[in-house]
Amino acid sequence: MKFPIASTLAFAGLAQAWYKGLNIGGNLPNGACRSQADFLRAFNTMKSLPPQFNVARLFASSDCNTLLNAVPAALQAGVRLLPGIWTQDDAHYGREKQAMLDAIAAHPNWLDWMVGVSVGSEDLYRKEVPASSIASKIYDVRGMLRSKGVTSWVGHVDTWNAWTDPANTEVIKACDWIGTDQYPYWQGATIQQAPGVFWAAVDAVRNRVRDVKPNTPIWVTETGWAVAGKSFGASTASIPNAQAFWRNTACPAFPQIDVFYYAYSEQGSDPDFSILDGNDRPLFDLSC
Repeated sequence: MKFPIASTLAFAGLAQAWYKGLNIGGNLPNGACRSQADFLRAFNTMKSLPPQFNVARLFASSDCNTLLNAVPAALQAGVRLLPGIWTQDDAHYGREKQAMLDAIAAHPNWLDWMVGVSVGSEDLYRKEVPASSIASKIYDVRGMLRSKGVTSWVGHVDTWNAWTDPANTEVIKACDWIGTDQYPYWQGATIQQAPGVFWAAVDAVRNRVRDVKPNTPIWVTETGWAVAGKSFGASTASIPNAQAFWRNTACPAFPQIDVFYYAYSEQGSDPDFSILDGNDRPLFDLSC
């Protein structure tokens, strides 16, 4: 998410429903790794918020022992996870896959804690990993999971304009679901323009995916508005603007598409997209 940018079956075999997800990092705002107790507190907090978030998106599997700590906490709290696997280098990628295998071995009732797996995040936008490599790793992770009897959907998360780039078509073909990061803030929109800019990006991704691989689910894996810090173009960071984005963009989106809001807490970032302060209290009214 930290790079300026410019419906769906919830899960195979389950009844149709829309995910209300929240992005939660493996580190606390002070940089320390989240412990199992930290994850449990975060998961219980997100369930108690007005949207009643039911899924947490995690960016990694091995870093900070994320899955080792997050899975038992998710099972205890009654939420599910969308874990990520980083792809940037082979050694890191190998550790991520092993952490996923370890989590499945320790908690084989994977349907109780996993809604899917994301292989890579914004690699195409940053041009850090070729599209062919991302596609290959999606197939690789899917094969690894299937060998363990796990039929969870495997996809990739990237910016909306990476998905509309024809150079990345093979990644769409490899995915079971498409995760699109959509920030009118990083497109320099005014807060008044934000709803239209958001839905225009959704439609652009839907149209592209429909042309390449029809019926592939689209999940909005990141969206939000900065509460503090630097502005970008006409986008101004403030709590009132974050409140307006929530009310006018997020709230209407929740009943229409799977949404993973950004972010639980990232104090110290500039800009800061937190919805909660350092004491896990909402920074603005989260009712819809």
